[in-house]
Amino acid sequence: MQTIGFLLPRSTFYQGISFDLFQGMKSSLAASGYENVRVLTENIGFGTDKQLCYKCAENLIMHENAQIVFAYIGHRTAQVLRPLFAAANRLLIVLDAGAHMPQEWPVSPNIFYHSLQNALGSWLSSGMAVRNGHVSASIVTGYYDGGYLHTVGAHNGFQKAGGSIKLSLATGYREEDFSMQPLKDQYESSQSDCVLSIFSGDYVQWFFRDLQRYFSEQPVPVYLPPFAFEESMLKEAVYPGNPVSGIAAWSKKLENPENEQFIEAIASAGREANLFCLLGWEAGIIAAFLLEQFKESPNALLASEKLKEFSFETPRGKVSFHAQTHVSIAPLYEVEIENDGNDRCSVKIVREVADTESAYEELISQELDNAVSGWYNSYTCI
Repeated sequence: MQTIGFLLPRSTFYQGISFDLFQGMKSSLAASGYENVRVLTENIGFGTDKQLCYKCAENLIMHENAQIVFAYIGHRTAQVLRPLFAAANRLLIVLDAGAHMPQEWPVSPNIFYHSLQNALGSWLSSGMAVRNGHVSASIVTGYYDGGYLHTVGAHNGFQKAGGSIKLSLATGYREEDFSMQPLKDQYESSQSDCVLSIFSGDYVQWFFRDLQRYFSEQPVPVYLPPFAFEESMLKEAVYPGNPVSGIAAWSKKLENPENEQFIEAIASAGREANLFCLLGWEAGIIAAFLLEQFKESPNALLASEKLKEFSFETPRGKVSFHAQTHVSIAPLYEVEIENDGNDRCSVKIVREVADTESAYEELISQELDNAVSGWYNSYTCI
């Protein structure tokens, strides 16, 4: 029986993350006719222990004969695993939120990256703000969310499009320390005319609550990256009343047969479709393609060459791999927040972003100007 390994994380933000990733892959494999494949898992905690990740991957390869290993880990942890997968002639598919921007894009034939493109979405969202007529912005983020280089994507995207950043604000870590009062106090004096925010999980709900509290009389335009449009979280968020828009990676409202099949399959398994189920579902499509290649030859390098040319339809549209960096490129969507009729939030799709691959190439060509991140774990895993 063919075997797949899966290194799964935990998260206090999204407590069901490992179950969502796993169920997404299992449902996808079943839909592709691979329901009898063994999917063996290892828990890697928050993904910060590099040696634990190495030990778990080694066990899946040596003792369980996993032909492919999927892992929700960061880029730097993936580099630690690089010699292991090269020596074993096996493939590692790195899954993540796409919130990191590596200082370099080292390519190994044994490693591919498949993400939810949060840094690219931040870059595009802030560029959209300038196209909408805004010339100065305040960036507001949290202690944890601000530690990833998607903040550079938002900052550079706004400046590259012709705008200037007037104010940067990081909020408190706990709910009792979270407040947009400092933003209110400084917003007018900073002479900014819009807000670029980067939050995830409960922080989005707290942010929307404070937008309503402090900016209801003078609404400020707000621009968000993909993770702020996670719909299971948004349906519990109060509608702020401000004009809120940005870039989303996926929505239940996308109308295509693949999205309908995905949502129904996850629901039939007793879970609600979300971004992590989507990532697992797409990982299942990649797994089915590679397992088919292994029927002809167990050589990972041959399968790697074919994966670079592989493109596939998913619930968010057509996905393919960028040959130079081994990073997948998926469609992104311009969206707005609207009232769902119960004073909670709902996503309205405006249009698909044109030519996402060109935007990705422009993003990775940017100098990071010595910007660094101290986070080894993947986004949302704390």
